[in-house]
Amino acid sequence: MKKIAIPFFFLILNISLFAQTKQWTLHECVNHALENNISVKQSELELEASEVDKLEAIGNFLPSLNANMSGSKNTGLSLNPTNNQLENTTFGSASGAVNVGLNLFDGLRNIRQLQRSKLSQLASQYRLDKMKDDIALMVANSYLQVLLNKANLKVAKSQNIVTLEQLDRTNNLVDAGVLPRGDLLEIKATDANEKQRIAVAENTVKISLISLAQLLLIKDYTNFDIADEDYKIVDGGIADKDVTEIIESAKETRAEVKIANKNVELAQKDLQISRGAYYPTISGFFGYNTRYADNDPLQTPFIEQLYLNDGIGYGLQLNVPIFNGFAVKSNVKRSKINLKNTEYQLEQAELDLESNVYQAYVDANGALKAFEAATVALESQELAYQYAKDRYDVGLTNAFDFSQSKLRFDNAKVEENRAKFEYIFKLKVLELYFGVPPSELKF
Repeated sequence: MKKIAIPFFFLILNISLFAQTKQWTLHECVNHALENNISVKQSELELEASEVDKLEAIGNFLPSLNANMSGSKNTGLSLNPTNNQLENTTFGSASGAVNVGLNLFDGLRNIRQLQRSKLSQLASQYRLDKMKDDIALMVANSYLQVLLNKANLKVAKSQNIVTLEQLDRTNNLVDAGVLPRGDLLEIKATDANEKQRIAVAENTVKISLISLAQLLLIKDYTNFDIADEDYKIVDGGIADKDVTEIIESAKETRAEVKIANKNVELAQKDLQISRGAYYPTISGFFGYNTRYADNDPLQTPFIEQLYLNDGIGYGLQLNVPIFNGFAVKSNVKRSKINLKNTEYQLEQAELDLESNVYQAYVDANGALKAFEAATVALESQELAYQYAKDRYDVGLTNAFDFSQSKLRFDNAKVEENRAKFEYIFKLKVLELYFGVPPSELKF
């Protein structure tokens, strides 16, 4: 029993350690979300439903085939199905029939319906593509937020190490009578504030990780973590392009406009289908039937009766719509209204896309300027901090002034992190509008 239990224990331990050390990359998170997100799955089901509609539309061109059978026991005055005479007796009877129908002309509605099903399938595919783009962007934003929070936590911890070193040095100088005790208290206060910021930063990291895990539908929050990669700013030249070029590319590639275009085409097909009800319909039919009764005076066998009593019917049927309570006219008007509405929606979608691209373009350029300014500010604050540190080390400034300089340096580093990740995200949004697939975004 022990020989079995020990390997089993180590197997469970290895699985547990693997779960704890698993760190998700951005592409793993995006792929996992696209495979498991509920909204994406619903869009995929919508695409499957459009394929079913297409199959049904194809089936409208095929003939219909139906068969029926019935059997009964009659007592008293009843109609004999074999000779169509009334008989006052008790007998059993049976009948069967096979009917074939074929729609020959229905105002081209079957053709229009098939065309509509193909358009609907394309529209469903575009909606699925848009949903995947939106989910990928949400995951990327949430992932970058975790990275930003981790970077800020790293800054807080590294700066607190410096504070602890200064605390130890200040304590020795105070004991030696070189510095006043007030400087020691100031450094201790700085250490306490930094530890508080570290606790807040750690909590912020946990919350952002939970938010990302929920977005990915991962329930094991405790062991979920992402890879601590140092993402660089990778600009493929999108930000340097003219905004009109990005807008034109977005109109050709973005799913929003494609969906609106397909909705207009669907509305046009609906109008054609509704107008088809004005036309006559022609259908062909063919039927075979036979019957049997057990009160035949000649005692004809069952199979032979089926041959003797069978019949065939075939022909054409013409239906001409004359008056239907304005139903067709109302449907045509309703289709015209819907067509006009979808045309307005297409126009609005193009305007919204143009506005969104302009906004993304301005945001990306603004984020770049903010990042460049934050970088310059960080460099200046770092020099100022180093100067204050050198002066404090030789006793030319007090602990309060040194702590304030260090705080400004810490804040500048945090701001530089924020500006960096914000610019990365804004740049990726602009690349998506330009037509770069989410799977090909470079970080």
